Amino acid sequence: MSDNPADYELDPAIAARLKPNEQGLVPAIVQANGTGEVLMMAWMDEHALAYTLARKQGTYYSRSRQEYWIKGLTSGHTQEVTGVRLDCDRDTILVTVNQVGGACHTGNRTCFDADQLL
Repeated sequence: MSDNPADYELDPAIAARLKPNEQGLVPAIVQANGTGEVLMMAWMDEHALAYTLARKQGTYYSRSRQEYWIKGLTSGHTQEVTGVRLDCDRDTILVTVNQVGGACHTGNRTCFDADQLL
């Protein structure tokens, strides 16, 4: 079993249901298992989703670096994936995880606690 997400192929039945954007990406909302707390938003392509489903590790595609990143590989702040769902339009993925450490790249628990607007 490869450690490279690019080597993973999404089940064709799942791929047929997925509606990616023009870049082949789908937004993934990451939520804490049990509490429902929204931890982060990231992007997935078919390979990142396939890897996530197979390995049960949060795996995403970095648009800025144009590469895959497995959450926690360098930081130790891992995501054990407990569920993956498509929304009703099939253009957004909801990923539930057991988060170890901060989900945000800043080290914060969530990416949504820094700039409250209301």
